[in-house]
Amino acid sequence: MSMLPPIETWLPVAWFAVIAFGVMMYVLLDGFVLGLGILAPFAQDDDQLDHMMNTAAPIWDGNETWLVLGGAGLLAAFPKAYALVLSALYLPVLLMLIALVFRGVAFEFRFKAKTLRRAWGLAFWLGSVFAAFAQGVILGAIVEGMPLQAGKYIGGAFGWFSPFSMLTGVAVLTGYALLGATWLILKTDGKLQAMARTLARPLTLNVFAFIGLVSAWLPFLSSGVMARWFENDRFLWLSPVPLLVVMATWLLWRAIPRDDRDARPFVLSLSLFLLGFAGLLLGMWPYIVPPSLTIWDAAAPPATQGFAIAGLVVLPAATEGYTWWSYSVFKGKIAADAGYH
Repeated sequence: MSMLPPIETWLPVAWFAVIAFGVMMYVLLDGFVLGLGILAPFAQDDDQLDHMMNTAAPIWDGNETWLVLGGAGLLAAFPKAYALVLSALYLPVLLMLIALVFRGVAFEFRFKAKTLRRAWGLAFWLGSVFAAFAQGVILGAIVEGMPLQAGKYIGGAFGWFSPFSMLTGVAVLTGYALLGATWLILKTDGKLQAMARTLARPLTLNVFAFIGLVSAWLPFLSSGVMARWFENDRFLWLSPVPLLVVMATWLLWRAIPRDDRDARPFVLSLSLFLLGFAGLLLGMWPYIVPPSLTIWDAAAPPATQGFAIAGLVVLPAATEGYTWWSYSVFKGKIAADAGYH
């Protein structure tokens, strides 16, 4: 007799892991590009904004592949969750997509424009700000929980609008700005790097404060995210997460002004996102739409999930390989006079 769990048990778990990995990769990789747009008003002139954008010009569009992977995986493996999330979050999702289009168009058109460069620079900033804020609102609305009745969303068109989702919107926007600042520390030098170091320290304090505020709010949510941290003995093996957040913040604070290891601030800022993502994910488990829809309730039939298993194996590996290759080709500092357009 086989000791393996039935396929309808483990296959949704595998799909959930792949989708979570895709979303995490998108947040880490496109987060710093959105951060560059958020920081655009701090550029001293058009040339410095060109320099900021050129640090991400060769690789920014490939980052969004991870967002497509996460969305397509959710549709294929968990169609019920996909339908619920889009029904509940139609407006913030639409805002995010429109903002991402504006950000992408502005990124390319600004380098070609001769008379409207400032307008396209403004579009790059606004697209980045609204995309980051919308992603935070979506995160907050999911973590807060969605009112369901007989498996259908009953919260209304603005059910996502709440103080908590507004808080997470601003928190994600601030976190992306920190990623953008530490990316500039890694990829530039001179005046632009000095400006990034100046911005990174207050951003670190703000991100740490937002992590504390969100964590303090979680016990009061109906989704029960924080309650699951204390079920049985789960807190014993989850307790290192907040300790690691404090340690990473302290190390980041110390690393920002040092000019001998420019990669360390970026790596530490990524670790803050990883720890926050892990904490929320472990608190939500096994619910894909808190507080009542589990991954097994939302899963497509095993035959459907099995049919798409090739994508489960091939697409993340291919995307990861392309990401590693593109970043390795364009590694190192980007000079102020470098250009890819």
